[in-house]
Amino acid sequence: MLVLAACSSALPEPAPAPQPVKPVARPAPAPAQPAGNWIDWPITPGDWIYREDARGSLALFGKTDQSAIFIVRCDRSRRKLFLSRAGTVGSGATMILRASAGLQSYPASNSGGTPPYAAISVSPGDIMMDRIAYSRGRFAVETSGLQSIAIPIWPEFSRVVEDCRS
Repeated sequence: MLVLAACSSALPEPAPAPQPVKPVARPAPAPAQPAGNWIDWPITPGDWIYREDARGSLALFGKTDQSAIFIVRCDRSRRKLFLSRAGTVGSGATMILRASAGLQSYPASNSGGTPPYAAISVSPGDIMMDRIAYSRGRFAVETSGLQSIAIPIWPEFSRVVEDCRS
């Protein structure tokens, strides 16, 4: 029996448990942009809603029970229109508005609110507001780093613009 005990070796120590691999944070991929001419893009789902508050009037576009995708606001005291697209942008961002009669690019910046929006401000008399109002059924909003959208043109948009002009 002693002979058998001398032949046995000590059990090897178990291997250390592997360290968990930390996932590498990857930036979110850029949103897929609609293909083709903007006039052929699918209309972004949603409806327009017109409201008034202490600052002036606003029209919100989006799905029911969700934050608006796009907002046009008249700030009466500043005599400015603010057009806002849901999301955030980096430094040097632009917002391009497209209508049947033309397009215009504007510098865009984050509004700083919650939920976040990228916004531009324009004069109520900006020619692009009339181009959008008379566009053939839709207009497009292309904002740096955000998915481009095609929005139906309904009277709510024009009403806010006209409120700011009077």
